[in-house]
Amino acid sequence: MGFNCGIVGLPNVGKSTLFNALTQTQAAESANYPFCTIEPNTGRVSVPDTRLDKLAALAGSQKVIPTQLEFVDIAGLVKGASKGEGLGNQFLGNIREVDAICHVLRCFEDGDITHVDGSVDPIRDADVVETELMLSDMESLEKRVANLTKKLRGGDKEAKADIELMERCLEVLRDGKPVRAMEIDEDEKPRLKRMQLITSKPVLYVCNVEEDSASEGNELSAKVATWAEEQGCGSVVISAAIEAEIAQMETEEEKSEFLADLGLEETGLARVIRAGYQLLDQITFFTVGPKEARAWNVKNGATAPNAAGVIHTDFERGFICAETTAYNDYIEAGSEAAVKEAGKMRLEGKEYLAKDGDIFNFRFNV
Repeated sequence: MGFNCGIVGLPNVGKSTLFNALTQTQAAESANYPFCTIEPNTGRVSVPDTRLDKLAALAGSQKVIPTQLEFVDIAGLVKGASKGEGLGNQFLGNIREVDAICHVLRCFEDGDITHVDGSVDPIRDADVVETELMLSDMESLEKRVANLTKKLRGGDKEAKADIELMERCLEVLRDGKPVRAMEIDEDEKPRLKRMQLITSKPVLYVCNVEEDSASEGNELSAKVATWAEEQGCGSVVISAAIEAEIAQMETEEEKSEFLADLGLEETGLARVIRAGYQLLDQITFFTVGPKEARAWNVKNGATAPNAAGVIHTDFERGFICAETTAYNDYIEAGSEAAVKEAGKMRLEGKEYLAKDGDIFNFRFNV
């Protein structure tokens, strides 16, 4: 399993249309009225990677298994959601479970599709949702601080460290900033992650534009891009309407011709995936053989044993070494045997940091 992204945004910004297109399902009902998504919908998509296909062809692999990206479509949030307005409040808990947030912003004018606030202003919309998420985090932290204070009286050291971090988070939130804006020491990151604060998660702003602006974006998406950069967040332009059309096409050739006619080189899905990888600092490694060629993802900076653990915990626990080949070396040699003959396969130990495109064969003993 790869990583997962929660799709959030105000009602009628194109969230469910995007979700349906990305997952090529109709699991989420799209309708021109708020709260048409009344249950969180989950869909998985394969992450396209031409490197995997090339490796599989050279190895004669019977199966090709790409890594997966999971999307969770969450009901449209509105102002007051953290206090129970609309249906948004009951879905805030679902956002806490995801790795990152894809925040869809409406960057198109359309008189036939009503806007919950009566006008199109993506920066305002982003602020509305961000405020609700911050208020939800504040409420959660205030309750937990009160509970932990009781434990602190009993001399609980862990409770003391948690309270100190929570108080710092609250200070940032009360100043009108998300938790991700605060400086966190490396040893505090696991503690912060356990708190499952929504505003500590990385955010990718997805600018949903009209079809004619899918290639270069428009004035509204340009404003979002500048604003997102100032916030330390990512942004990507996509046309949910175009993605919905592509999702209905049966062949890759048909999709490619359609994209070319629009001046696009790739689908919006590919852009979202690439932006998501960059946002979460993910890299891809491969395992290749006659039975299957498979892509896996791991956080940049992970060691070889960490990568092995993605496949199976026993691989990490009993890690001995990793037979390692760089992607370009494998492609140039043409086979695993040729790689070994050319002396391009290396034995890497526990301290080796996995690199994007590495091809691993793990040796382990448990």
